Amino acid sequence: MLRNGLEPWHLIIVLVVVFLMFGAKRMPDAARALGKSLRILKSETKALKEDFKEGASGADEAAPADTQAPAQRTIKSAPGDTASARQVPVNGPDMTKH
Repeated sequence: MLRNGLEPWHLIIVLVVVFLMFGAKRMPDAARALGKSLRILKSETKALKEDFKEGASGADEAAPADTQAPAQRTIKSAPGDTASARQVPVNGPDMTKH
């Protein structure tokens, strides 16, 4: 029964049900929000990779943690995003509180 997996008509039925549930007015907003979320995820992933590379290459030259001030990292907004960039403290004192 499930050996063929998803066939094209299954996807058409899912799309029709989603369209009926949310309506034509909300679909563009939902697509826009999904695209924005994916752009933010992509930029955050890229920033994490860059931080990892910087941390791996600068591990020998790093000063002791007691004398070094917490690093500030700027998170840039995704392309096409109208929100401004924000400063996020890395290893700051409020990072441990929940």
